Amino acid sequence: MTNIFVVFLCLFMVVFGFGNGYVEKEEIGIFELKKGEVSLKVTNWGASIVSLVLPDKKGKLNDVVLGYDSIKEYTNDSTYFGATVGRVANRIGGAQFNLNGEHYKLVANEGNNTLHGGSRGFSDVIWKVKRYQREGPSPIVTFTYHSFDGEQGFPGDLVASVSYILTGKNQLVIIMKAKALNKPTPVNLANHAYWNIGGQNSGNILNEVIQIFGSKITIVDSKLIPTGKFAYVKGTAYDFLKPQTIGSRINQLAETKGYDINYVLDGEKVLYCQGFPDSVNHPDFPSTIVTKEKAYKHYMLFKFSTKSH
Repeated sequence: MTNIFVVFLCLFMVVFGFGNGYVEKEEIGIFELKKGEVSLKVTNWGASIVSLVLPDKKGKLNDVVLGYDSIKEYTNDSTYFGATVGRVANRIGGAQFNLNGEHYKLVANEGNNTLHGGSRGFSDVIWKVKRYQREGPSPIVTFTYHSFDGEQGFPGDLVASVSYILTGKNQLVIIMKAKALNKPTPVNLANHAYWNIGGQNSGNILNEVIQIFGSKITIVDSKLIPTGKFAYVKGTAYDFLKPQTIGSRINQLAETKGYDINYVLDGEKVLYCQGFPDSVNHPDFPSTIVTKEKAYKHYMLFKFSTKSH
């Protein structure tokens, strides 16, 4: 995408943010991290990635993340471009759950279900800028958000943070943390970037090759809510145990019109990019409950490299 932003900033918008039951004015901006030829731009609206510019094998710089050209488009977004989604990413069936004997009814924003935290999840709020270092060995920006008790129906006050860090050679680290202040609550934060490694104007991603080290998926119903059962991917359209082009079997998924599924990654210790969908309603799924004594931490590492053919 073509960015017309000058770092920190040509463009600021003053909008109203709602936090802790009161209204406050916050400034929305674009913040750039720069390390060599690598440039990452993020916004505190939804703690979102705006662009990531990297050199290709010929040294040409290109943006590998889908995004918009203006902040206003992010505030009107319905596709979660680059956003931090929460308090609970993905779906919660029936927009409700029970926890410690209490029944919680959430805001339904996808039929009868809750998607990505409700109609005003973490992707649709203004995050505060806690730390910003544009350049250096490890450029970093950290955003924080205080989610109040009862926001979108979720229990308890929660303080969340997201840090974006450029490190090593062509590496991006995302660290998400959350701490429950007074009540146990489900937390499942995820980054919702749309990647196109071919870069801007390279077409769709169907010819790009992917490998997923996950031998099972969580089976879902017609509304994409997990049934609680699992299925092996081997020999199916979901089989990426060996490198395959994304489009090689996508025509077999006419009902969902593509891939929208949760993989169960192999190995005892893995990095899940999200907790299991609807885990609060499935005791057999890995727990996503956070308490005052048990904080949440989610570490993601993206490594980019090129290879000459």
